[in-house]
Amino acid sequence: MRVEDLSSLGTDATIDTDLVIIGSGPAGLTVAREFFGTSTRVLIVESGKLVEDPQFTDLNAVESVGEPKGEAARRRIECHGPLSPSWSNESQTYGVRCRVLGGSSHAWTGKSAAFDHVDFAAREWVPYSGWPFGLETLGPYLDRAAEVLNLGPNCYDDRLWELMRLIPPQPQFDPTLLKSFFWQFARSRSDKLDYLRFGPEFVTSDAPNVRVLLNATVTRIDTDETGANFQGLEVSTIDGVRSSVRALAAVLAASGIENPRLLLVSNGVHTNGLGNQNDIVGRFLMDHPTARIGRFKVEDIPAVIERFGLYGIRQRGRAHMYQPGLVPSTELQERERLLHCAVYMSAERALDDPWDALKRLLRAKSDRPISDLRAVASNPDLLAKGVRMRVLESNAVPQRVKHLFINAMAKQHPNFAGRAIRGLPHKLSGLRIDGITEQRPDPESRITLSDKSDALGMPIARVNWRIDNDARRSLIRLGHLLADELPRAGLPRPLLEDWIAEERPQDSVITDHGHTAGTTRMSEDPKLGVVDSSCQVHGVARLYVAGASVFPTSGHANPTLMIVSLAIRLADKIKVDLARGTSLNDSPRSRGSGCEIPASR
Repeated sequence: MRVEDLSSLGTDATIDTDLVIIGSGPAGLTVAREFFGTSTRVLIVESGKLVEDPQFTDLNAVESVGEPKGEAARRRIECHGPLSPSWSNESQTYGVRCRVLGGSSHAWTGKSAAFDHVDFAAREWVPYSGWPFGLETLGPYLDRAAEVLNLGPNCYDDRLWELMRLIPPQPQFDPTLLKSFFWQFARSRSDKLDYLRFGPEFVTSDAPNVRVLLNATVTRIDTDETGANFQGLEVSTIDGVRSSVRALAAVLAASGIENPRLLLVSNGVHTNGLGNQNDIVGRFLMDHPTARIGRFKVEDIPAVIERFGLYGIRQRGRAHMYQPGLVPSTELQERERLLHCAVYMSAERALDDPWDALKRLLRAKSDRPISDLRAVASNPDLLAKGVRMRVLESNAVPQRVKHLFINAMAKQHPNFAGRAIRGLPHKLSGLRIDGITEQRPDPESRITLSDKSDALGMPIARVNWRIDNDARRSLIRLGHLLADELPRAGLPRPLLEDWIAEERPQDSVITDHGHTAGTTRMSEDPKLGVVDSSCQVHGVARLYVAGASVFPTSGHANPTLMIVSLAIRLADKIKVDLARGTSLNDSPRSRGSGCEIPASR
């Protein structure tokens, strides 16, 4: 595999390849991986570099004119800020993007789950719902995606208890009201104490037919004079040096924000942009509205953790961790016209957490040094555990030892293993209930082009994310269900947030979860979608889209497993299309390994 910087090719270079992939996040790299060992020449163009570089950060800037606002805008900093050192709420007032090989996998926590049957269904109470196919169509691809993500069994409901050889906790919840739901975590193969990061693992692959071009921001997608056939790309370095890519086919896999933005700015033939003959590109913007539902008293934490802490399972010599939560039953959703939503438990750090206090003291940023010193001095056990974890993380401990340790802990003590992977042990002050929900597809929730431009002269994305009242109502209903049903199952009653308890949706504090979706939605009807069921852009041959932007509805589950599944399915489709078409390999130009670069013009 060749990894190069576009700036090394000189000015006005032309690059020939068979398949070009725009973006190197989970979607783009998964498509590329499916071509390992084939004769297809694959070129991946990534705007950033191998590690995050501050000079690329401003290319992620958006103009947000919708949600989140007020307290929600402040709270999202608490959610997203710790996950990526390059992320800035000032520039990314909506969404989470990373300009680096591996994309958003640099800022996730590995949380993975599959959609349910109801997420694919056309529901009368959810306008614009319904996928062109059902969950059964994606079944084989989900299993292949689980391998890519280093996941365990694709089981996310009560059947998991049997796989874990455990008796379900008793008493169980009323299945006509609440159902169990599980998430699992994608763990790195190379760093046993980290989540899966796509970039570092990808570049170690032996794939002579694949080439990665860094510092290569796409500024335009080119077609023939009719606008009906993809031809190539214009790419630029961060310094504005432009080059061209010619390819037989292209996959646009640059995120739910960047995908519609690139289609809209590529307006040389069609003034509305590519695939936008029906003004659908950028519409139906969705995320996962996320809010605090409630919390538990400190004395109630052990009982709740016992029921909703992490569980471990071994499969083929690997240990996997699952986090349980709850969702409203499908029957209840239909009866009460609710959206598909879920709750899970999240630990809250104490104000006198010793590690946070120590960081403030060492950085000379403490505004209460006496209190911070007291916190450090009074928690020697937590500090000692943290030191042991840091030793475990260090290069002094062989990866084989880390693998054995985490595998053993994930099965026998999954909560401890989860803390080891997630970092230092912190002092906890409480346990909160977080809610996450799908939202109703709304054509007025959308991405357009701003009057403002980035450093390369491209209009930045103007984001108008709208949160519908059904999302708020569904979270409120789920909160009241918990307050009623947890005590019936022998668990403590939660303390609901005021806006939940008093049913005041207008006072909700809801943030985006960095799961941008829907902006190039899938539909066989060009009047309702940007891509067809094979993810090809309507009206533009050999131009495909990968990622959550093709989702017609978003479900409540974290999207990466679905993204990877659809990417594998798309790769299979492109292989067939390339076999039927005329490849650049058949041109008079000779072909070596990788992609051809004629002399600069």
